[in-house]
Amino acid sequence: MGAFETMKLFKPSWRSVFRFLRLLIAAGVLAALPATAVAQQPAAQDLLSQADEVLHQMSELTGLPIKGPLKKQVISRAEIEKYLIENLHAEMTPAELHAQEATLRAFGLVSGKFNLEKFLISFYTEQAAGFYDPKRKTMFIADWIPADTQSQVLSHELTHALQDQSWDLEKFLHATRDNDDATNARQAVVEGYATAAMMQQMTAPVELAQVPSIEPLMEMVIHQQFEEFPMFSGAPYFFRVQALFPYLQGMGFMQFGLQQGGWKSLNAIFQNPPDATKQIFEPRTYFDRQPLPTLTLAHPAALDGVAGLEFLSENVMGELGYYSLLGQLISEDEAKALSNAWMADRYLLYERSGGNDYTLVARTRWTSPETALAFFRDYHTILGYKYPALATDKRSTPDLFIGSAANGLNLLLRKGNECLWAEGVPVARAEALLTWLRAL
Repeated sequence: MGAFETMKLFKPSWRSVFRFLRLLIAAGVLAALPATAVAQQPAAQDLLSQADEVLHQMSELTGLPIKGPLKKQVISRAEIEKYLIENLHAEMTPAELHAQEATLRAFGLVSGKFNLEKFLISFYTEQAAGFYDPKRKTMFIADWIPADTQSQVLSHELTHALQDQSWDLEKFLHATRDNDDATNARQAVVEGYATAAMMQQMTAPVELAQVPSIEPLMEMVIHQQFEEFPMFSGAPYFFRVQALFPYLQGMGFMQFGLQQGGWKSLNAIFQNPPDATKQIFEPRTYFDRQPLPTLTLAHPAALDGVAGLEFLSENVMGELGYYSLLGQLISEDEAKALSNAWMADRYLLYERSGGNDYTLVARTRWTSPETALAFFRDYHTILGYKYPALATDKRSTPDLFIGSAANGLNLLLRKGNECLWAEGVPVARAEALLTWLRAL
């Protein structure tokens, strides 16, 4: 994760929130330790020397050259927490935090009273640990991690340093600022690669490509470790899945890639990275160069001029987004069964003056009319969850749901292999918006 930048450089996105979560979880995945752990801590000079040694080991393992000296700084837990809080406030303005929060609320993933900033500060300081910062080109080494686990942390984070020297992680991670799904896929490349490098060092001399898939084992171990962190364990399912995705599924993607051609083939991925999380979940779609469709979603004229309604943001959820949504609001089993049928999507978010009241317009494409219908039925259930007083309009059919609630009319349409909807539509604009959805 480890990429910090000023928010003026990119539009608000869910990915920019999870960047913080992943940065901290990177260290937690490798060496999750209770804050009260008592262990012998190495001296600062020993840590600096160890970092140099591990950097050379990871360069030899991955084939990535050391192109310059590594900046290193030994830092305490309190200093890391202070650093991370300062970077959150420097990176995300109140307006941008509001946009992130509104998106989560509009999709029904958090309550109307959810405070994103407060949550993030509690969430990430709970797991604060050492990390490589590509903006400062510095490895911040935690001074409290025991010597016997420090090498694992360093092997992961110093792989990021090597990636940065070869591909400029700031540039790589921010190349698709207008597409959250593509950015999440790039994040999985960065973190999955570093996790694979760490695992290769641990399994040597056995080649990681020859080891049976270790993603399920990693998932079990990670969840066991994070039981020690109440903020993580108690976070909404959506946050937990999004935070762990780059490491778990990213690791699986890289292990598959190693089987195609070793570390040389993995290094080539940075020159032609995946542009959708579907390619991370299903590596063969990337390595076989299977094309994925894209969807457009123009701003509907039916919403122009609505008093107090302002456009807020637009983006792509991707397979990861819909996996997380279905897993939280339907069930994890349904997420696993249906999300891989995702093919493309786009959404638009509008906010009414006064806040906490939204109009959400979305378009999704699935592998078949049958999977689109399955999602239609799931999202119908989600609408009932989001709007408990939802009343069904008599015009509804097996492929069309029209429901009224306090937020206005809610339109849900299944058309062939697509599912489209609009929530919180003013009654006077509903017929025009439904006509527009049908014409897409």
